[in-house]
Amino acid sequence: MSKPSPDTIKRVDELRSTLEEHNYRYYALDDPGIPDAEYDRLFRELQELEAEYPDLATDDSPTRRVGSSAETSFAEVVHRLPMLSLDNAFSEDELRDFDRRVKERLGSEDDVEYVCEPKLDGLAVSLHYENGSLTRAATRGDGYAGEDITENIRTIPSVPLRLRGSDVPDLVEVRGEVYMPRAGFEALNKRLMDQGEKTFVNPRNAAAGSLRQKKSTVTARRPLEMCAYSVAVTDESLLPDTQWENLQQVQRWGFRINPEMRKAVGADECLEAYEELMQKRDALPYEIDGIVFKVNRLDYQKTLGFVSRAPRWAIAHKFPAQEELTIIEDVEFQVGRTGAVTPVARLKPVFVGGVTVSNATLHNMDEIRRLDVHIGDTVFIRRAGDVIPKVVKVVVEQRPANAQPVELPEKCPVCGSDVIQIEGEAVARCSGGLFCPAQRKEAIRHYASRKALDIEGLGDRWIDILVDQGLVETVADLYSLTTKDLIRLERMGEKSASNLVEAIDRSRHPVLWRFLYALGIREVGEATAKSLASHFGTLEAVAEADEESLMAVQDVGPIVAGHIRSFFEQPHNRETLEALREAGVQWQEEVIAAGAKPLQGQTWVLTGTLSKLTRDEAREKLELLGARVAGSVSGNTACVVAGEAAGSKLTKAQQLGVRILDEPAFLELLNEHDLL
Repeated sequence: MSKPSPDTIKRVDELRSTLEEHNYRYYALDDPGIPDAEYDRLFRELQELEAEYPDLATDDSPTRRVGSSAETSFAEVVHRLPMLSLDNAFSEDELRDFDRRVKERLGSEDDVEYVCEPKLDGLAVSLHYENGSLTRAATRGDGYAGEDITENIRTIPSVPLRLRGSDVPDLVEVRGEVYMPRAGFEALNKRLMDQGEKTFVNPRNAAAGSLRQKKSTVTARRPLEMCAYSVAVTDESLLPDTQWENLQQVQRWGFRINPEMRKAVGADECLEAYEELMQKRDALPYEIDGIVFKVNRLDYQKTLGFVSRAPRWAIAHKFPAQEELTIIEDVEFQVGRTGAVTPVARLKPVFVGGVTVSNATLHNMDEIRRLDVHIGDTVFIRRAGDVIPKVVKVVVEQRPANAQPVELPEKCPVCGSDVIQIEGEAVARCSGGLFCPAQRKEAIRHYASRKALDIEGLGDRWIDILVDQGLVETVADLYSLTTKDLIRLERMGEKSASNLVEAIDRSRHPVLWRFLYALGIREVGEATAKSLASHFGTLEAVAEADEESLMAVQDVGPIVAGHIRSFFEQPHNRETLEALREAGVQWQEEVIAAGAKPLQGQTWVLTGTLSKLTRDEAREKLELLGARVAGSVSGNTACVVAGEAAGSKLTKAQQLGVRILDEPAFLELLNEHDLL
């Protein structure tokens, strides 16, 4: 065994010091200094160094315990059984290695059954009940001793003050996660912002800060929830012999358990559960950062035992991080299609939320002032699902001496017109209106985008050229373009010109919601456009609806209703719509009446290539019939539409006995409902 170099010894000391500092900030101060993903990287680096040089491992290393010591402002509680952490898996290979180790230690060749539980992003707590009554609640703290938070826990509605039923043991300990739902988090932050108080970075941070308030009256006003994930009693013979049945018992006693839980046998089914939950992640009303796999049989858990800081019978398979640290290298101002002048942070590229991010929205100058953003700052970047990355926190302690404040430009960066910010409005706007080339180009870009009219080949470069050369001033001008017009443009060959004209021509008959979305009405996104189309059925009905009628539509409030009315009241908008009609654009009216959707509540999956429809077109047809279109096959799938070269999804559907339609049968279904 080789000896560590002085540099290695120094690095180990640095890692321990850094991790202890961040443990203190996270657990004691509720003020994380780095995202979870960065902490995980530092922790794993220390683990690897200690594994390579065992002599460097010490009993007080962060790898041997969980978190930091509890803050003295709360009474200390020593846990009867340690509340240890979980090892993490970040890849399929690591999950399979875990499953292999479990089977080897059990001496079994058969697949092991696991309980798959969403890993809620909150604060772990321990609740003690004596004779059915809640007597004490504590945080996890360092895993061995936590803080007494009994009075604050009592304020959470989902925590039973007394257990239900007659089969409650004399002494029960229930452990779970206290978290804050997304909607509650957003409402809390808005309230704090309106009061001029400090906001929270994320729901996990908000839950921890709310639970550790010195006054329980403050905690009572916070939208906290609690979800149970384990139970222990003095006499274990009083409980079922599996994790799954234990949680059912806990639910009978009055606790909430996670409805997304499921069982899985073997690594393959665990990985399927991981993929399915990750698909649902952004639609859940609360935040999760992974899925926890626990060996279901409790006797197996005892056999497997523990390592120094974690059980050998459980592992957390983490999702891609949604927060990362990076540096703001510059701030530029963009002019949108509605004239909004928006600050955009140019970032040192960072991998977050599954993609590499180099830009992030700063929304407006009010947000810049609230966050105290300077060029050169180190910042938290957050990206969840398809949400545009945004700056959520500045690490002021790391601000360089030459950091520059951000100033709103007086002139539009595109056309030179005055930039105006109306009192009471957060958004600044270019006063150039339709004369501003940026707004004209952005309107056409939006109209041709994939979720709007989906005009293939009409990218940013060609839009710039068409507008700059005076060939297109409004979206209606697109339909008068000819191959002869286009081949005159530099680098536009005859074939490319012909393809673009054909693509524009194919966009003449969009479904109504796409056309509504393509118009670029302020705050009318994809979901709102679908709701409007489904509710009114025709463009004329939307155009003539008053604000009260519009607000009867899902997703439409007074502000959106005002934007819609304003759009259709403008003469130039009506003129553009008439010009589109004259150009042969005819949007399809809704043919499925609300409440009469034959596939309502069903989940369908598309796989392979269809010859008559694109994937997006097929999805739209199914959605018109009320179906939800998913990306993977499961036991909840109602039907799979299989085109040419259908792969693993078709195979899985056959294995599960899911109904399968080939393309002719699918087209016949659509034809039955007048969707072809």
